[in-house]
Amino acid sequence: MTDDPSPSADEARRVLEKQLAEDIRALGAESERLSRVFAGLHRVSTNDLHALRQIIVSERAGAPLSSGQLRERLGVSASAITYLVERMTAAGHIQRGSDPDDRRRVILRYADHGIEVAQSFFRPLGAHNQAAMADFPDADLETAHRVLLAMVSAIRAYYTELGDQSNR
Repeated sequence: MTDDPSPSADEARRVLEKQLAEDIRALGAESERLSRVFAGLHRVSTNDLHALRQIIVSERAGAPLSSGQLRERLGVSASAITYLVERMTAAGHIQRGSDPDDRRRVILRYADHGIEVAQSFFRPLGAHNQAAMADFPDADLETAHRVLLAMVSAIRAYYTELGDQSNR
C-alpha cells in the first residue's frame, strides 16, 4: 500500500477546492452588492468605498496606510487621492494622523463618525453572521478561519507576482 492518495481522493480534493473558491467568489459578490447599498445610502462613490475598505482592513491589521499607499492600492492619480482624502475627511469618514514610528508620515484612519456610520449599517449583518454560524463547533470555525487566511495569502502572493502589470 502506498501513501499516495487514490485518483478518486485527488478528484474529491479538487472538487472541494473548487467549491471553496466558488464560495469565496460568491461571498465577494454578495459583499460588493451590500457595499453598493451602503454607498448609496451614505452618498459615497465606488472609489470612496474601496478606500474605506482598504483603510479599515489595513488599520485592523496594525498597518495603517498613508495617502500614497492608498493611492497605489486604488490605482488612482495623486490628485485623485488628494481629492478623495479631502472629501472623506470633510465628511467625517476618515482622519489623518501622524505615524507613531515616523512623525513625518501621515496615516489615514477611520474617524469616529465613519465608524459609527459603518457600525449602524453593518451591525445587523453581524447578528445574521452570528446566527448563521451558531451551529458550527469552534473547531470548524477555526479551520474555516485558517482556510480564509490561506486564500487571502494566496491572492496577495499572486498580486505580488503580477507586480506592476496591474498598473499598465
